[in-house]
Amino acid sequence: MSIHPRCLLIWFCLISPAPLISNTSAQDRPIASPPGHSATQVLGSYDQRTGYVDGQWIEILFGRPLKRERNLFNLPDWREALLDGAPVWRAGANISTRLRTQVELTFADVVVPPGEYSVFIDFGESAAAQQSWTFILSNWPVQLNYDYENKSALWGAYEYTSEKDVVRSPMTLSAADTSFDQLSWQFTNIKDGKGSLVLIWDQLKATVDFAY
Repeated sequence: MSIHPRCLLIWFCLISPAPLISNTSAQDRPIASPPGHSATQVLGSYDQRTGYVDGQWIEILFGRPLKRERNLFNLPDWREALLDGAPVWRAGANISTRLRTQVELTFADVVVPPGEYSVFIDFGESAAAQQSWTFILSNWPVQLNYDYENKSALWGAYEYTSEKDVVRSPMTLSAADTSFDQLSWQFTNIKDGKGSLVLIWDQLKATVDFAY
């Protein structure tokens, strides 16, 4: 008895699902340093029927590296390890950290118009992790995909230079009560036209204040 070619094809597909399952599993693997996003909304008002209206967004987008049991800030070469050859820290992973604001902000008496800015941290020259860090907002454009031929935008903090800086503001460093394995940026104490932006990783918190 002969078997029609279409029947053979159907039979083969039914007994051969392994390649499809394998491809799906590879696509579902966790990202080593996934993208992160934090936001706050300010200057709005509450309406009984529609809720919070006319609020203005302030957002920060960043990569979220994991500690993975490393000693991040207490080794002699901690700065070199985090900078990885860049002059300043991208304060995240992969794509440069970015701040987007729909409202005018003020950092250290510098007024920042609404828009998108790249974010960096300057560790200074001291090898001690508890020395003062500097928060940087820059007009450097950001590469969303790495292109080594593109010299007009940055990937991470490589090739950063300071001539496009908009803000350089001291950060306050403090110890967290617990160790946070994955890096995060958070908005805190947002009230009455003031707030803080806090980077948290391991047992270190770096805070910069702003007004809106």
